[in-house]
Amino acid sequence: MTRSEKNYAEPESAGLRYGYIAYVSLIAALGGFLFGYDWVVIGGAKPFYEAYFNLTSSFQIGWAMSNALVGCLVGAAISGYITDKLGRKKVLLIAGFLFTLSAVATAIAETFSVFVLMRMAGGVAIGLASTVSPMYIAEMAPSSHRGKLVSINQLTIVLGVLAAQIANWAIADTIPEAATRATILDSWNGQFGWRWMFAAEALPAIAFFLLAFRIPESPRWLIKQGRVEEACRVLSQIGGGHYAEEQSTLIQETVSDDGGRVRLRELLSPKILPVLMIGIGLAVFQQWCGINVIFNYAEEVFTSAGYDINQMLVNIIFTGIANLVFTFVALRTVDRWGRKTLLLIGSGALAVIYLLMAFFYYTQIIGWHMLVLVVAAISFYAMSLAPVTWVFISEIFPNRIRGAAMSVCVFSLWTASLVLTYTFPLLNEGLGEGPQGTALTFGVYALICIVGFVLILRKLPETKGKSLEELERELGTSFDAYHQE
Repeated sequence: MTRSEKNYAEPESAGLRYGYIAYVSLIAALGGFLFGYDWVVIGGAKPFYEAYFNLTSSFQIGWAMSNALVGCLVGAAISGYITDKLGRKKVLLIAGFLFTLSAVATAIAETFSVFVLMRMAGGVAIGLASTVSPMYIAEMAPSSHRGKLVSINQLTIVLGVLAAQIANWAIADTIPEAATRATILDSWNGQFGWRWMFAAEALPAIAFFLLAFRIPESPRWLIKQGRVEEACRVLSQIGGGHYAEEQSTLIQETVSDDGGRVRLRELLSPKILPVLMIGIGLAVFQQWCGINVIFNYAEEVFTSAGYDINQMLVNIIFTGIANLVFTFVALRTVDRWGRKTLLLIGSGALAVIYLLMAFFYYTQIIGWHMLVLVVAAISFYAMSLAPVTWVFISEIFPNRIRGAAMSVCVFSLWTASLVLTYTFPLLNEGLGEGPQGTALTFGVYALICIVGFVLILRKLPETKGKSLEELERELGTSFDAYHQE
């Protein structure tokens, strides 16, 4: 190994300032908190706003649930360009503003059209934050702690999910078991409760927007722009002068001097395309594994299992607690066990759980054991596919094209999520009415998880403990080599 190759192993230093690293990572990860809240709050509000806006057809119900994903697609599609153009920090500020706007305007919407438009604005914020928050943390983090620090973003997503679930439960009044749509419409929940569920997001959104002014720009983006001295100041805050000097040198070796412009042919080059396809495939699988159906269609999943609306809201909190607890498991294991091991555990476990759920739905053996299976599915997802996907796609791409490549992956993720969310009621209806249709639907998701397990086993590389620049060399994506071809 040459001296140059050795230098690609990131220098670790006793001078790393973990408090500062955690501070900026947590602020960036507030984007994940708002992502989680905005994403899940609609599940608890669903029976109430449906009554208020008189949504009756499968098309209307599916559109109400999935329209924010159109915004996610827009946010993800533009995130690569604007993060490379404006920087990571400014895009986090834009996301914070849009989260605030969406929370307030959705809560006061008087027509379904305004409701949809403001949900889309929140979706744009999710698309931006879901790209930039993990990217920013990955670019600030030392390699030995990158998995854990990027997983903090997933932890805040989970906290946002749990906050939304608790808010929904705390805000909603008790609904009579035999409640009709008319009864719900005339209740406090149908007129005002669902509005407060969305409005509660405004406070953390404002906090995120203000705190984002206090974090520095990513040093890797600064070096792409030729602002080496500024980057060195940021790196010095992370690990001191020696760390800054060595890291600056390593980063400069992996970027070009053309201002950071990324051309389409570079993403489609033989050296980049295989890695990009791995990132896209994992992003799509994270959604098509089916777990978000449980979050977004909690009412249908739990009522098919024999629970009423009040029990459904309590059960959702149980799923949120499991989600939180097992995200901590991911934090402890992602840098120890590795990314690939956790992904295999998660996809294999979900396949088994979905098959059991399909069996119980089909035979109509319903009850508390369905809640146990749902909690188990969310637990395995929380320690594997949920955090590790974001870690993996934030670290496998070269410095020069990370923004554009992550944008493509996140756009693919939200496209897959849009398909999943919109088609669940249609799939459920098309495969049969009642529990039998739900059984076949979960059977489909089990098959997808089996295919995902095989592809992860055969195609995914392990990335733990390696610097971003080292991964760039090992995955054959060095642009030095590319430009010499």
